[in-house]
Amino acid sequence: MEQEVRPSRRRRGIRAAFGAACAAAIAVVGTVAVTDANAEANRTLTNNETGYHNGYFFSYWKDNGNVTMTLGQGGNYSVNIQSGTNNWVGGKGWNPGARRVVNYSGTWSTQGNGYLALYGWTRNPLVEYYVVENYGNYNPASQASRLGSVTTDGGTYDVYRTQRVNQPSIEGTRTFYQYWSVRQQKRTGGTITVGNHFDAWTRSGLQLGSHDYQIMATEGYQSTVQSNITVSEGSGGGNPTTGPTTNPTNPPGGGGCTATLSAGESWSDRYNLNVSVSGSSNWTVTMNMVAPQTVGSTWNTSASWPSQYQMVARPNGSGNNFGVTIMRNGGGTTWPSVSCSG
Repeated sequence: MEQEVRPSRRRRGIRAAFGAACAAAIAVVGTVAVTDANAEANRTLTNNETGYHNGYFFSYWKDNGNVTMTLGQGGNYSVNIQSGTNNWVGGKGWNPGARRVVNYSGTWSTQGNGYLALYGWTRNPLVEYYVVENYGNYNPASQASRLGSVTTDGGTYDVYRTQRVNQPSIEGTRTFYQYWSVRQQKRTGGTITVGNHFDAWTRSGLQLGSHDYQIMATEGYQSTVQSNITVSEGSGGGNPTTGPTTNPTNPPGGGGCTATLSAGESWSDRYNLNVSVSGSSNWTVTMNMVAPQTVGSTWNTSASWPSQYQMVARPNGSGNNFGVTIMRNGGGTTWPSVSCSG
């Protein structure tokens, strides 16, 4: 399975080869306002290409095989990846990427290793990033370093980082990081508040650079994938978040608050986490453990345990910062998820 975590490596060399020509074409075309009266006709692609269609940036890349991508009206595209293809990725979006709210809908299915993700690059530093909404039989970040989780847009995403050493990229052969937000509750359709993921990565020390392209991508690696996706830019979105281990909640009729985790001391059988609460002085923080880990002790809070793997913390007069000791119980160091209501 190690090889499956590296699909993007195989395409960067080709992208670099035709990147200069594409950049020239993009500079001439630019982003245009499209109305129904002058909408471009559907286009079918079978070979590597980037450009603009109906006001949206698009990217098509494969290393081999037979893949048909159809560019539809507005932000729509459809793709059929056949099993003889080693790796394909493409979609519609924007160039450059930004802290936008992305709405998407449609259908997506895979037999094997496929992803549906918001996908993009930054430069200085060079970073390849994914916000994975759905995937097949292989979690693309399963061999990555987990940094925590972030709750936004009605779901919880696990945050990871991987490093690629001397691998092809949009700037040639380079060493760079990949940042991942992988949604725990898979879905095909919804809203992605991209800035929340950017903030989560940044608060964990994962710095982004100046943005290159950003697309709602379908990707397949040695698998069969079909998708028909429509993407657009919206407003509003999920609750803002402040870090990869933060799960803010704004319950109807009540005030909101945010609970942020940070690392404390660590030993072979246990580790400490510090919890900082902002937005309310009358808060309830719920912490859900990753079995078999459990809470061994707490400080500066009044805690209760509805179940073995869940703790509820409330103020005890010691302020808005408290701590917990997590017993590994033979498990790893996967941090719990937290949510806060005020």
